[in-house]
Amino acid sequence: MRNKGLIIALTLVVTALCAYFLFFTYVSRGVQSKAVAYATRNGKVDETARQHYLDSVWRAPVYGPFTYREVRQSELGLGLDLKGGMHVTLEVSPVEIVRAMSGNSKDAAFNKALEQAQEAQKASPTTPYTTLFAQAYQQTSNGQPLARIFANNTNKSRNLTINSSNEKVLAAIDKEVEDAIDRSFNILRTRVDKFGVNQPTIQRVKGTGRLQIELPGVDNPDRVRKLLQGQAKLEFWEVWNQNEIGPYLVALDKQLQAKDAAAKAGPAATLNMADTTATATAKGDTTSLAAQLAKKAKLGKGAADSTTTANQGGVLSKLFTMPGRLGVNLRDTARMNTILRSPEAKAILPPTLALLWSLKPTTVDKQEYLELIPVRKTRDGVPPMSGEVVSDARADIGQTGQPEVLMNMTPAGSRKWAKMTAANIGKQVAMVLDDYVCSAPVVQSEITGGGTSITGSFQIEDTQDLANQLKAGKLPAPTRIVEEAVVGPSLGREAINQGLYSSLAGVVIIMLFMAFYYGRAGVVADIALLFNIFLILGVLAQFGTALTLPGIAGLILVMGTSVDANVLIFERVREELDHGLGLNDAINKGYARAFSAIFDSNVTTMLIAVILGFFGTGPVQSFAITLGIGVLTSFLSAVYVSRLIIEWMVKGNENHPMTFSTSISRNLFKNLNFDIVGKRKIAYAFSTFFIVLGFVLMYVQGGPNLGVDFKGGRAYVVDFNKGMEASAVADKLRPVFGGSGLEVKQFGSANRLRITTGYLAEDESSVADAKVAAALNQGLQQYSADAPAIKSTSKVGATIADDIKRTSVLSLGLTLLGIFIYVLFRFEKWQYSMAAVVALFHDALLVIAAFPIARLFGLNYEMDQIFVAAVLTVIGFSMNDTVVIYDRIREYLRENPKLTFAQVVNPALNSTFSRTMITFTTVFLVVLVMYIFGGETLRSFSFAMIIGVIFGTYSSLFIATPIILDTYGKKEERERLAAGEDVTGLPGDAPKLSTSNV
Repeated sequence: MRNKGLIIALTLVVTALCAYFLFFTYVSRGVQSKAVAYATRNGKVDETARQHYLDSVWRAPVYGPFTYREVRQSELGLGLDLKGGMHVTLEVSPVEIVRAMSGNSKDAAFNKALEQAQEAQKASPTTPYTTLFAQAYQQTSNGQPLARIFANNTNKSRNLTINSSNEKVLAAIDKEVEDAIDRSFNILRTRVDKFGVNQPTIQRVKGTGRLQIELPGVDNPDRVRKLLQGQAKLEFWEVWNQNEIGPYLVALDKQLQAKDAAAKAGPAATLNMADTTATATAKGDTTSLAAQLAKKAKLGKGAADSTTTANQGGVLSKLFTMPGRLGVNLRDTARMNTILRSPEAKAILPPTLALLWSLKPTTVDKQEYLELIPVRKTRDGVPPMSGEVVSDARADIGQTGQPEVLMNMTPAGSRKWAKMTAANIGKQVAMVLDDYVCSAPVVQSEITGGGTSITGSFQIEDTQDLANQLKAGKLPAPTRIVEEAVVGPSLGREAINQGLYSSLAGVVIIMLFMAFYYGRAGVVADIALLFNIFLILGVLAQFGTALTLPGIAGLILVMGTSVDANVLIFERVREELDHGLGLNDAINKGYARAFSAIFDSNVTTMLIAVILGFFGTGPVQSFAITLGIGVLTSFLSAVYVSRLIIEWMVKGNENHPMTFSTSISRNLFKNLNFDIVGKRKIAYAFSTFFIVLGFVLMYVQGGPNLGVDFKGGRAYVVDFNKGMEASAVADKLRPVFGGSGLEVKQFGSANRLRITTGYLAEDESSVADAKVAAALNQGLQQYSADAPAIKSTSKVGATIADDIKRTSVLSLGLTLLGIFIYVLFRFEKWQYSMAAVVALFHDALLVIAAFPIARLFGLNYEMDQIFVAAVLTVIGFSMNDTVVIYDRIREYLRENPKLTFAQVVNPALNSTFSRTMITFTTVFLVVLVMYIFGGETLRSFSFAMIIGVIFGTYSSLFIATPIILDTYGKKEERERLAAGEDVTGLPGDAPKLSTSNV
C-alpha cells in the first residue's frame, strides 16, 4: 500500500481529535448528571433547580481550565427531537418595510401594488417581493416612477430624489430589506439568550428572508412566540453618575452581608438588619465598594488593583471585578441577576435606577466582562426619546481614519435630541435596545440638527452592528412564524431509546452477518465498522452538530452501506484466491481492483448528501450531514484501516489462517450463469404495471398522502390514558375545525394519536395558531375523562410548504443531473448515463407508487421531507449497485477488446451478483430493524427504504444494464457485423468470463 506512513499518521490525528471532542461530551454528561442529582427531591427533578445549577457553572471551570460553556460548545449535542424543545422558522416581512419607506403613503396605486405583490408571491415564492411589487406598481400606476412615492424625508439619507430612476429606488428598497433581515438576526440573537437554554442556535436560511431558531429544552412555547415576534424597542436614556449610585450599592452590599451573617448565625442575628441599612445610607459610607467605584470612574486602574479592592468588601464588591468600569465577569452574571432581582435590591435601589447590561462583552486580559450601565429611568417608564426619531444610521470612517457611526434624526427627534444632549454635556447617554445597552457614549456638546457622530474604540464590525441596532427602532420589520415544532421532553426520551435500540440492533446484526459470512476478514470489517461509528460521532462533535433522530437514521444507514466497501474488497480477494494467487498477492490485487468501484459509489452518495444538505432544512439537513460525514469516514475505515489491520495480521506469513469465507459461504453464489438480461422485458412489464397501479390508486385515494411539510397546516401528538380509535376521534373533532382537512392516526401506540389539520393553514399569524389550538382543546374536552395531553406540536405555513415542495423536486432533478454528468465522465458513453438516470427515476417512481398501494392494505404513511431524503438515499443505494456492475463491464471490455457489450453483460451481472446480494442483505436488515424499533417518526422513512432497497437492487440487475444493451449494445453488434467481424454469443449464451481467462 502506497503512502502507508501518511495514512497511519492521518488516522492517528483524526482518532485523537475525535477522542478529544467526545471526551468533552463525557464531561458534559457528568455535569448534567450532577445537576439532576442536585435538583432531585423525593424522586422528582425540580427543573428550576437543575437549570439554576447549570447556570451557576456555565462560566465556571468544570474540567481543568475549561468552563461548562466551553465544554458544551465542544460536545456532541442532542437535537430537539431527542431532547425536547422548540424549533421556529421566522420570516421577516418586507411589506411593512416598503410601506414605512414610503412614509406610510395613502396612494391607492401604491397600496394596491402591495396587495398584488403579496398575492403574486404565493404563486412565485422564489421571486423577491420587491421585484413583484415594482412590477405590480407599474401596472397599478400606469407606468408612474417609483420616485413619486419614495422621494421623501424618510429617504433623504439614501439620496433618493424625484428624478431617481426606478432601478435606483428598487436598489435602495432591496438594501433596506436586507438590512432589516440583518437587524432582525442580531436582535433575535440577543433575545434567545433570555430563555436560559443551553446551545440555542440561530441562523439565516440562504437566499430567503427567513431565520431558523432552535431552543433545546425550552418549556414555555407561548413566551418564545411572543418574544421572538415582538417589535424591537430602541430607547434613549440618561445615565446616573457612578458616584451618585455609590451609596445605594454600598447599602445593598451591607444588607447582603448582614443577610449572609444572619443565615450563618441563626434567627437571633436578624434584629439589627434594618438599622445597618439605614446607617449605611444616611452616612453615605463609601469605604471599599464606593472607593472602588470612584477609582473605576476616574482612574480606570488595572485588573490586579481592582480585584484587590473588590476582595476587601462584601458580595457586590467581589462581583465588580471589571477593570476601570462597573462590570462583572461573564461567569458571574447569573449571580448578579439574582441579586438585582432580590427583595433587598428592590427595597434599597431607587425606582429610577435601572442597572442594564451592555449588549456585548468586553475582553480584558483574556477575561470576558459585561458592563452594568446605571440608566436613569423616569417614574412613568417613558423614555425621553425612542427609536422612531432615528431617520438613518450607518457605519463610516471618520476624518481621523477611525470607524464611527453616523446617526441622523427626524425633525421632531432633532429638537428632542438637542435638548437631551444640552442637559447631559460631559455625561453618558444610553442607547438601549430590548433592555440591553448597545452604546453609552459621553456627550461632548449640544447636538443640533440631529446629525450625530458616535466614536470610540470601535472595530468596523462594531460600527456596522451599532448602525443596525440604531435602525432597529426606525423602520418596522415584523417577523412571523412560518414553521414551528414543539417536542415535549417525554417524547424526546422515547426517541432516544428508540434510536439507541435500533442503532445497537443494527450494529449487532451487521457484525454477526459479516463474521458469519467472511470469517476472520469479517471480524476485521466489524472492527472497521466500530471505528467508523466512533469517527462519525467524533466529527459531529467537532463541528458542533447536534445528533437528531434523522441523524440516527443516517448513522444506521451508513452502518449498512459502510460494509459495502469491505464486501467489494473481500469478494475481489476471494476471486483472486480462487485463481491461485498467494494470500498477500490476492489481498493487494483485491484492494486495487475494488478501489475504482468503491470510489465511484462513494462519489455518487456524497453528491446526494451535498444536494440534501444544501437544499434541505431541519431533519433532512441533519440526515444529510450524517450521511456525508459517513461517506468520508467509511472510505477511510473500510479501504485503509481494514487493510492496515489485515496486512499487519498476515505480514510475512503466506500460510496465515486469515479467511475470507466460511464453510457455509465458500461456495455460495459461485459459478452462477443466470440469463438476467434475457428477463428484461418481463421486468419492464412488471415495473410499468406496478407504477401505473400505484398512481391510479393515488388518484382514486384523492391524491398523495402529503405530510404537513408539503401541504401546510398544523399537527399535534396527543396522549390519552387508554387506547383510542383514530377514526372515532376524527369524527368527533371534525366539526370543531369547520370541515377543514383533518387526519387522525395512531402514532406508535394505541393511546397516542397524531392529529393533523388544514384549518387556517393559509393564516400563519399567532392569532390563527391560538384559534387552532383552542379548537383542538375544545374537541378534546369530550375526552376529559381520558386525560388527553398534547406532547408535541408542529406548524408549516403555506408559503414554506410551497418552498419545500419546490426544493424537493429541485433536489431530485439536480441529483439525477449530477449522476448523469458523473457517469458520463467516468464511463465515457452517454448510454451509460441515460440508462442509470432512467433506472434511478424508475426507482423513485416505484417508491412513490408503493405508498398508495400500502395505503390500500391499511399502512397509511405520509410523504414528507424525510420521505424525500429516503427517495434520494434509495437513488444513492441503487446507483452504488449500478456503478459496481458498470465497473465490471468496463473491466471486461478493456481486457477483452474483441468482445461486444452483449457478450459481457451477463457475465458481469453474474460475477457481481454475490456482492449485490450481500450488500442488499445487510442494508435490508438494517432498515428492517429501523422500521421495527426506530419509532413512528421514522416509520415513513424506513418503509420507503425497505421498498427502495428491494427495487433498487432489482433495477440494477434488470433495468439499468439491460437498457444499455437495448440502446448501445445492439447497435454495436450491428456495426461489427456490418464491418465483417466475427461476433458470436448472444446475451443468453455468452461465454462465461472470469479473471483467469481475461
